[in-house]
Amino acid sequence: MKTNYDTIIIGGGPSGMMAAVASSFYGRKTLILDKNKKLGKKLAMTGGGRCNVTNNGSLDDILAGIPHGGKFLYSTFAQFDNHDIINFFEENDTRLKVEDHGRVFPATDKSQTIISALQAKIVELGATIATQSEVISTTKTDDGNFLIKTADREFTCRKLIVTTGGKSYPSTGSTGYGHDIARHFKLKVTELSPAESPLTTDFPHKTLQGISLRDITLQIGKHVIRHDLLFTHFGLSGPAALRASTFVKEADWVSIDFLPDLSEAALSATFTNLRDKSVKNVAKSLLQERVAEFLITASTISPDAKVKQLSEKQVTSLIEKMKAFPIKVTGTMSLAKSFVTAGGVDLSEIRPKTLMSKSVDNLYFAGEVLDINAHTGGFNITSALATGWVAGIN
Repeated sequence: MKTNYDTIIIGGGPSGMMAAVASSFYGRKTLILDKNKKLGKKLAMTGGGRCNVTNNGSLDDILAGIPHGGKFLYSTFAQFDNHDIINFFEENDTRLKVEDHGRVFPATDKSQTIISALQAKIVELGATIATQSEVISTTKTDDGNFLIKTADREFTCRKLIVTTGGKSYPSTGSTGYGHDIARHFKLKVTELSPAESPLTTDFPHKTLQGISLRDITLQIGKHVIRHDLLFTHFGLSGPAALRASTFVKEADWVSIDFLPDLSEAALSATFTNLRDKSVKNVAKSLLQERVAEFLITASTISPDAKVKQLSEKQVTSLIEKMKAFPIKVTGTMSLAKSFVTAGGVDLSEIRPKTLMSKSVDNLYFAGEVLDINAHTGGFNITSALATGWVAGIN
């Protein structure tokens, strides 16, 4: 026996949940299907479990944070943007807070707060949630409806919204099924690759492993990124490294400026003014202790030596390492271990204003299943929530 709905959404991530809210808000009988036990499994992991739900910047800031596909989203953001996202949660009793770089988090610092707010709104508006419901077949019938089959049930709908995500972190359910749906209906899907991925390096980083640096500058090729950085057991992570991963094909070296607010001349003056102090103490006044000790050792300087005992060449070498420390990049983490999937349903196949397929009536795509990828900092979830809303209302 088939159950009929006006709208069916495949995928219970942020775009799927917001699509369910939007569709049911406009009175459509709506079903959201997800293969996991709970909605928002991947969303629960984001922001270190805190959920960087959006960014409070201007439209230009948001578009700058979405380097691939940003222009396509002009029509989406004209209908529902980051400020509408903020208003949605606050109007639904979810307090938010703004942190550095405009990042917006729930005041509770818990991703589940965001998931619960979306799920509560879905229930309030009368939509049906079916978890542990993996879709195994999606076809279109002669009458123009869609037929969706799970292992034990069949559903039909007039309007189908695909919000299955990309292929990163497949343990969360992102297996690329949405791309299979697109291909089934003869839509182009661009090549999939890792985005917002940690960098692997051949740098002897164990000395610095676990160190987190605030607001450094990372340069890769012609691209200069200012943000936070984390040294890991495999290389580099944190927002600066994740953004740099987009450009790894262009260059295989990165350069770290540990002190972007101080020029080489200013640093030289600091060492001159503190020439009676030990190199270690001067460097520690500028940098985290382990970073200072590492750079001193890398400059083949005795940490206990006084500044006045160093040659001009030694001081220059240390300052150069503080301002432009080179690290060879060997690659990025795999797609399965990356935060975002680059590639997806080709945007030339999709109507920007409605997110409906140009060739298949009433078939919509939203979220990371599309060939859109953004930086960390709330931009990917902003894109997901906004496209989910637009697909749901149209």
